[in-house]
Amino acid sequence: MVFKSLQEDIASIRSRDPAAHSTLEVILCYPGLHALIFYRIAHWCWGNGLRVLGRFISHLAKIFTGIEIHPGATIGRRFFIDHGTGVVIGETAIIGDDVTLYHGVTLGGTSLHKGKRHPTLEDGVIVGSGAQVLGPITVAQGARIGANAVVLTDVPPGVTMVGIPARVVMRKPKPGEAAFCAYGLADEDMPDPVARAIDSLRGQVETLLARVAELEADKDQAPRAASPAPAQEDAEPPQAVAGL
Repeated sequence: MVFKSLQEDIASIRSRDPAAHSTLEVILCYPGLHALIFYRIAHWCWGNGLRVLGRFISHLAKIFTGIEIHPGATIGRRFFIDHGTGVVIGETAIIGDDVTLYHGVTLGGTSLHKGKRHPTLEDGVIVGSGAQVLGPITVAQGARIGANAVVLTDVPPGVTMVGIPARVVMRKPKPGEAAFCAYGLADEDMPDPVARAIDSLRGQVETLLARVAELEADKDQAPRAASPAPAQEDAEPPQAVAGL
């Protein structure tokens, strides 16, 4: 069972990362796989009452891989952490099958109570590098979280979220479209709502500056056009007063 699970994990990495050229390369060089193996052992210890041992194993995993997975987290099949450094997965996080995380992702809690306080990621979710998914929220099946997004509310299935706080910027993919999308972004030219707002403001500022320049030019020309021509002195010069 363990060997079959490891085979699935390796196959999923090779299918989602074109840089993985062989099974041996994945086994030797992928910290995401190493962290997952450590997690499976630590999770077994946690579930069988050996909680301190489970935490210690997860601590060793963090030292060796740069990835911190709490042994109490629940992780499904074919989980892939690409690159991996800086990933943090909290105690009550739940991760479904075929989920992909990139480096710098945090699945964090926002409260101090002992209940569910970390996110749930359903099957097929992709979370881009540096994204923060915080609180006991649900990221529904097939959703994509763009790089550096901060997600604080539930995410509908199949949509793409970007920004701070994250907002929907892309519809649910149609049947036949690519199921996997690196870093959670389907297209490098995908519109970002923050970028759109900045572009709109830049356009308005440019329009205002052009209008101000026109008004200043009109103001400079107006006095010259309105000023009367100097009067011609037709009268003869005054005669000198006799005797003076």
